[in-house]
Amino acid sequence: MKYRTLAGTDLKLSTIGFGVWSVSTGWWGPVDKDASDALLNRAFDLGVTFFDTADTYGEGYGEEVVNDALSAHRHEIVLGTKFGYDLDAPREGHKERPQKWDPEFVVEACNRSLKRLGTDYIDFYQAHNARLSAIESDELFDTLDGLVQAGKVRSYGIAVGPDIGWVEEGEYTLQKRRVPAQIIYNVFEQEPGRQFIEVAEEEGIGVISRVPHASGLLDGTYTRDTPIVFDPNDHRTYRKKQWLEKGLNKLDEVQFLFENNSGTVAQVAIQFVLKPEIVASVLPTMTSNKQLEEFLAAADLADVRDDENSRLLELYDDNFGQGPHDPIKSSLTESGYRDGR
Repeated sequence: MKYRTLAGTDLKLSTIGFGVWSVSTGWWGPVDKDASDALLNRAFDLGVTFFDTADTYGEGYGEEVVNDALSAHRHEIVLGTKFGYDLDAPREGHKERPQKWDPEFVVEACNRSLKRLGTDYIDFYQAHNARLSAIESDELFDTLDGLVQAGKVRSYGIAVGPDIGWVEEGEYTLQKRRVPAQIIYNVFEQEPGRQFIEVAEEEGIGVISRVPHASGLLDGTYTRDTPIVFDPNDHRTYRKKQWLEKGLNKLDEVQFLFENNSGTVAQVAIQFVLKPEIVASVLPTMTSNKQLEEFLAAADLADVRDDENSRLLELYDDNFGQGPHDPIKSSLTESGYRDGR
């Protein structure tokens, strides 16, 4: 395992972290507590020090499971968690809950997270999918500064999302607020992540990247010869067949990347994300020991070559020959998509 400092903070993260959503939400199949505990501990044994969760994962369970599994190692790990969703509000399926950002709510959310995590401080506290109006709020950032001064939070930032987009939110986070952002960035979904990384490099503010495998397209889950069967609760059940067909076509276009490197598809995909040094850590979805050991071994691979990286950027700009790019989300347009789409 290798480690990088999250620029703009004093937090040193394992370059491959553990996204606790995979063992706490049921979005990738049934959750088994014993298996979750074992997987989290195995990750720690293999050098993972950054564990990223949220109060909304499993309605608090995503924080409790980290405490149960890793409390003995609290001062050896970096804990990231998130806030902003009203857990007392009802939720329908995978739809978002209402968000709240007033000082009383944020302070109470922090206190509840501290209790569930079994700790007296959070290393990296992130506003979960905050929209631009929240990121522009001085009141929110004054509240977060207060939590830092109280010793409850070491550093804070914004988890940009959900889905692909939110350009204004990411840029404002890095340029105006000058705090780290958690973003989506991978071979198939390079924008606006590529844009965020360029801004982060200019500002000297770090980023963390999630979804390096494009929801399974780049980890070997999908092939033309493998039948795709998901648990009914798996979030990928709701994907359109067209998305999968286009994804497999894109996979054909990038075979050169895997033929020219010694790693697996999943490992090389992780190295692509980690090529920019400003990316402190990548958060693959890991649900088994097999995935864990394969993905973590990516840290030992050589970087993606510059010529291969340039070719991937060009392929993305042409959407891998799959027609126009899908529109990206925006909180500033009536349609909900950028450029009025």
